Amino acid sequence: MMSLAHGTPPSVTTGAAPSGVGTPAWPGPRSALLLERARRHLAGGIGSSARGDRAGWTPYPPFIARGTGSHVEDVDGHDYVDYLLGLGPMLLGHRPPTVTAAVTRAVSEMGTVFGLPHELEAAAADRVARAVPSIELVRFASSGSEAVGAAVRLARTVTGRPLILRFEGMYHGWFDTVYWSNHPDLQLAGPADSPRPVAAGRGMPAALADTLLIAGWNDGDTIDRVMARHGDQVAAIITEPVMLNTGCILPEPGYLQHLREITRAHGSLLIFDEVITGFRVALGGAQELFGVTPDLTTLAKGLGGGFPVSALGGSREVMEWIADGRYSHSGTYNSNVIACAAVVAAIDELSRPGTYEQLRARGLRLMAGLRTAAAAAGVAVQVQGLGPVFQVWFSPVPIHDYREAARHADGERFHRWWRAMVEQGILLHPSQEENWFVSTAHSDADIDRTLDAAAAAFGAIAEEL
Repeated sequence: MMSLAHGTPPSVTTGAAPSGVGTPAWPGPRSALLLERARRHLAGGIGSSARGDRAGWTPYPPFIARGTGSHVEDVDGHDYVDYLLGLGPMLLGHRPPTVTAAVTRAVSEMGTVFGLPHELEAAAADRVARAVPSIELVRFASSGSEAVGAAVRLARTVTGRPLILRFEGMYHGWFDTVYWSNHPDLQLAGPADSPRPVAAGRGMPAALADTLLIAGWNDGDTIDRVMARHGDQVAAIITEPVMLNTGCILPEPGYLQHLREITRAHGSLLIFDEVITGFRVALGGAQELFGVTPDLTTLAKGLGGGFPVSALGGSREVMEWIADGRYSHSGTYNSNVIACAAVVAAIDELSRPGTYEQLRARGLRLMAGLRTAAAAAGVAVQVQGLGPVFQVWFSPVPIHDYREAARHADGERFHRWWRAMVEQGILLHPSQEENWFVSTAHSDADIDRTLDAAAAAFGAIAEEL
């Protein structure tokens, strides 16, 4: 697996730190104190495993006081240009005025949860169906994991088949049915042309390995062999249309179309996990961008302007299994007022003419500037992505799949570069397995500030070399 070095920060003599940890100049003493307090009753002092030191936030994460537009400020007074963006949901920036106002108004005038239908959920469904090419019918939920879990079980219900084919290096949520081979130890995963399922965490029933087929991404030959042998038992192939849980890895030309054709040939469904790409790379998601229409689509992060909501949608033929009750899809918080008001307002905002053209232009300018800064410093990197989302790989060669990332990407050097960036007020995830996210709120001034910081950070890496 890719290594991740936790660099030693400079020390200062003031402030309170968590037990056994010296207080660094960054993140700062107030963050240290709040983490210590949080640990009294909040497991680990954090709300998600993606926010702690094991995820690279060393020696501990900064505690955020507020976010506005493209910036966040932590409790120690540091201002950041934010490319973490809540791990992707803040596509419109923090506290987008139109979405915030719409949600506030809906709560004030209607309420929050009824356990019965309301007019806003139909309005939200209409917006999604008009935007996303594959979706004729939709159901809402609260998280990406929920949406993916429902999609997988629905595919098995509709086809009557037991097997799901998924790809190494992708994360489709934490449900037992798909929490496999996210970032597997390659010694356990077996040969590249015939990978074995590897549980991504403890507590996974071993029997579930027999319900999964694993393949390397961007490898059409392996897909052909696997489907030739098992296709009549494959309920669905599930994939991110752009791999965004091992950095950013684009599909090879024609690869997504190949998946579409081979699933149709074998009577299997194609599921696009667009939890990250949905609404981020285009209004209609990656399926609009690449011109490939799946049977089922899962959405979440870009869907609600930063409010928690997800969706499962697809063709009328498949989704009618939910509509007529042959497949039960329930949830107390499904289609709650807050979520639906956010969906309507967010999609309306994203539908404004020129929104995606400007978003892509800013992201692509940032990507190009990072390449230029790295080249000027003599540091080998690959800046891969689409503009609104991308990653800087510390690799001498382009990355096409998880195993290439494991072989070539230097996670330790990336982490040192990240440290130099964050100390200059540029916030991004400390792991090379994550991504840079650009919002509609980012300005040209933000990009300029970021590129100045990157030039200095690449310079520091060059001095090490």
